[in-house]
Amino acid sequence: MGTPGIDFPGLGVGLVILRDRKILLYKRMRAPEAGHWSIVGGKVDHMEPADQAARREAEEETGLSIGRVSLLGPAELISKADEQHWISLLYIASEFDGEPKLTEPDKLSDFGWFSRSELPQPLSAFAAAAMERLKADELL
Repeated sequence: MGTPGIDFPGLGVGLVILRDRKILLYKRMRAPEAGHWSIVGGKVDHMEPADQAARREAEEETGLSIGRVSLLGPAELISKADEQHWISLLYIASEFDGEPKLTEPDKLSDFGWFSRSELPQPLSAFAAAAMERLKADELL
């Protein structure tokens, strides 16, 4: 999710997937925030609508079939350690089918469903932002 040497913000998306009041998180292996637990997502391709990018990235990373998504809001990551700056639009999936898998083992090393009281650490900036919005909306 990023290109070293770019000196302007990247545009990304993240998708919150909930089941039984638990959030699906994956452990990142690459910068930014390697080793952090995050919601699924990635970059928006040129001329790709952001909601479609969120659905595409989630399907690529989880193997799930994602239906309708709704906007949760924006979030930002500035990582001096990784020299990356991302602005992401966060979405929530209201419909999905299947069971998650580890489909990109070169990018993600583990995954699981977590309740708010059992969140793994460390959380990525985008997962933390999503959790704040979910808590405010009493969705998790």
